[in-house]
Amino acid sequence: MLARGFWLYVWRIDTPKGECLYVGRTGDSSSPHASPPFTRMTQHLGKQKNSNALRRNLGNADIEPEDCHAFDLIVHGPIFDEVPHIGTRDERMEKHKPLRDLYAAMEKQLADDLILAGYNVLNIVHCKKPLDVVIWKDVRSAFAVHFKRLESC
Repeated sequence: MLARGFWLYVWRIDTPKGECLYVGRTGDSSSPHASPPFTRMTQHLGKQKNSNALRRNLGNADIEPEDCHAFDLIVHGPIFDEVPHIGTRDERMEKHKPLRDLYAAMEKQLADDLILAGYNVLNIVHCKKPLDVVIWKDVRSAFAVHFKRLESC
C-alpha cells in the first residue's frame, strides 16, 4: 500500500444504509505521477474538493462519512511502477499515459463487473480505452477473493 505505482482499489464501506463500494485507481490523469493507495486513502476522506471523490460520492448518497461504521480498502498492485522522474514533464507524460489508460480501462471493468454481480457501487467510472484482457484476468481474480459474487458473473 505504500509503493508508488499503478494500483486498483475498492473501498468497502459499512454505512448506516448498508454496504457500498467505491472503485478507484492510482495514476493521475493530469500529471505523470502514480501515488500509493495509502496517499489516496487519506485524500479520499479529506476536505479538498479536487481529491475527495469518496467523500463526495457518499454525500451524493446522503451518507456522512463520519456516520459510517467501517472503511475497508482492498488494493491490488502495483502491476506497473510509476514512470521514473527522468526527462521533462512532457516526456514523462508520454510514458505515463499508456499505463494510466490501461488502468482506467480496468477500473471501469471492475466497477461494471461489481455492479453486474449485484454490489452497490457508489461511483460510475467512465472510460473508452481498450481493456487488456490478459492482465485483466489476473486482476479480476485477485478482487474475486474479496468479492465472491464476481466469480459467478
